[in-house]
Amino acid sequence: MTAIFSHPLKVFAIATLTPVVLISLGAVFGGWFAGAALVYMTLLTHGLDRIIARTAPPLDEDETGDDADRLSALLAICHFALLGLVVFALGGGIQLSVGASAMLFLAAGLFFGQVSNSNAHELIHRSGWKLRSLGKWVYISLLFGHHASAHPKVHHRWVATPDDPNTAEEGESFYDFALRAWFGSFTAGYEMEKQDIARSQKRAINPYFLYVVGAVFMMALAIWIGGIGGFIAYLLLCLHAQMQLLLSDYVQHYGLLREKREDGDYEPVAIAHSWNAPHWFSSHLMLNAPRHSDHHAHPMRPYPSLSLPAEATAPMLPYSLPVMATIALIPTLWHRVMGRALRNWRAQAAAPT
Repeated sequence: MTAIFSHPLKVFAIATLTPVVLISLGAVFGGWFAGAALVYMTLLTHGLDRIIARTAPPLDEDETGDDADRLSALLAICHFALLGLVVFALGGGIQLSVGASAMLFLAAGLFFGQVSNSNAHELIHRSGWKLRSLGKWVYISLLFGHHASAHPKVHHRWVATPDDPNTAEEGESFYDFALRAWFGSFTAGYEMEKQDIARSQKRAINPYFLYVVGAVFMMALAIWIGGIGGFIAYLLLCLHAQMQLLLSDYVQHYGLLREKREDGDYEPVAIAHSWNAPHWFSSHLMLNAPRHSDHHAHPMRPYPSLSLPAEATAPMLPYSLPVMATIALIPTLWHRVMGRALRNWRAQAAAPT
């Protein structure tokens, strides 16, 4: 821990581990701690994004890669412990007021959806099987295990095309997108795994077996930890976290499509096919997830080394990623704000250089 905090990764460590402490205290003591956890994940993040007008430079991959993996592993371990503690508390194992329970639920759901999701996303892109497995189990614990297959094998291949369930069409509301993306990515990921197994000509178990069995195990564990009340809280926390994940996909690829060439193939994925956000604090909180163009260009690149493209070369969101995700919940406001941003980007991209 000391090595991480004294390292250039200290801002990532502080930003992501502070809510772990606050949510843990909120689960045990409720009251002001639960409120502080919610404020941290909402108002404080937004305020720091507005106040700190700077862009952190990408860090050297060779110098920070190993420590980035250590921080990701630590965050994954914290995720499992925190999820169990919150389920226990919300299930009645710790006497909390209604207000404290509501704030704890909201704060924890935001953490699992924004931090745990971003971290698991990093882990499933790592080359080592141990880290990849850790990322898979974070997703399984959120009842979203199929994302570990669908994201790298479907989304990264077909992003910004009609063949990608997680690319939102222009004019599509988040609510229509969420249902289509959830079930579409589940089935597409399964088919890709099935095809890969058939091509390998080896006897192998489809990882979807692990996702389903793992989900059943996690639900049984939630009942054991928190009883029926804890089980219901667990399901709602998973739904809350999944909505955060789907909101990220919705926002980061909304309305951006690759051109289809004369030979029938799509043009290669470019930095112009993802929305980005330059905001300093939420980028650290979400492990540089808002630097999405560079991630799609270099999927295996560790998060500290992701760079933010110049505004002239890639589309930029009007506000930070968490704010845009909130706006997406109000379709009329979303279409007004994002419709304008999409028109401006297309005009900018079409302008002669």
